[in-house]
Amino acid sequence: MKITIYQKPTCTTCRKVYNALKESGVDFDAVNYYIEPISKSKLKDILHKMGISAAGLLRTKEPKYKELKLTGRKLSEDEIIDLMMKYPDLIQRPIVEKGEKAILARPAERIKEIL
Repeated sequence: MKITIYQKPTCTTCRKVYNALKESGVDFDAVNYYIEPISKSKLKDILHKMGISAAGLLRTKEPKYKELKLTGRKLSEDEIIDLMMKYPDLIQRPIVEKGEKAILARPAERIKEIL
């Protein structure tokens, strides 16, 4: 089963996970979601596979989160996903997907759950 990593290549944790995948010899695709945005339906699918809400995937320490004054706001699932589509910096990373499972590989050692 093919593995996909959704990442920002300049992110330290993303690089660690990417290198761990490469070293393990598994077949995988790397998606820089800043260049190839994750579609809304795909993001919903990933959240379902992770078993979390969109709020659980928000990068709350990201400057954009503070700039948008999201702290304490009650937003619907779709509103949060729409914000993530518009501002990819709001998405926690890296996300690793394999079949019917997806994880937030943070810390990088979590990649072992997929391999």
